[in-house]
Amino acid sequence: MRYLNDEDVLTCSRFLFLSMAIVVMEQDIQSIENGKFKIKEPYLELLRKMEHQARLERRKLQIRMKKHQLDVVFLQKNDTFSTYLFTGNGYEEEKRYFNPAIRKKVQDILYELMRKALQPSRSPYADGTAGVR
Repeated sequence: MRYLNDEDVLTCSRFLFLSMAIVVMEQDIQSIENGKFKIKEPYLELLRKMEHQARLERRKLQIRMKKHQLDVVFLQKNDTFSTYLFTGNGYEEEKRYFNPAIRKKVQDILYELMRKALQPSRSPYADGTAGVR
């Protein structure tokens, strides 16, 4: 039986997978910084922009979660599934995720963040021609 509404479940799951994506980006940044890349800066810049966007979104989710008294707690993990407890408004709901599905969700978030980070700036000065006569 579902106790949390769809919006609360979506908020909690987005928070969970976004947090996992941030961990992946942190690890990737460390790998690049300590790796044998010839030119590290473009990769690091992209990952840092992605991480920044992810942290901003996660902060908004945290504010919403606090307002609606929502929380996500890790319960257990085995070779096949990971289980989390979503709580809100005095209710608890266990969510089991297939581990390969978690990986896919995190990968999708990374692609989404990458697209956002690579979008051209919306500044009128982005092309260098604004204000030039």
